[in-house]
Amino acid sequence: MAKTSPGEFIRQVRSEASKVVWPTWAETVRTAIMVFIMTALLAIFFFATDSFFSAIVKFLLGLIG
Repeated sequence: MAKTSPGEFIRQVRSEASKVVWPTWAETVRTAIMVFIMTALLAIFFFATDSFFSAIVKFLLGLIG
């Protein structure tokens, strides 16, 4: 594989970067809101699941002692 000179590398990077389609501000905000909502829902789900299993373990340990 042939080595690329630093100048050619920079030209290739600029060429590829010009092909990037950046999201609009509205798309960025909408996506961020969806991420926050999904994070909150997952946090609630995992909290409920953890609480449920914690209660089961405490109940089972209470049967022993």
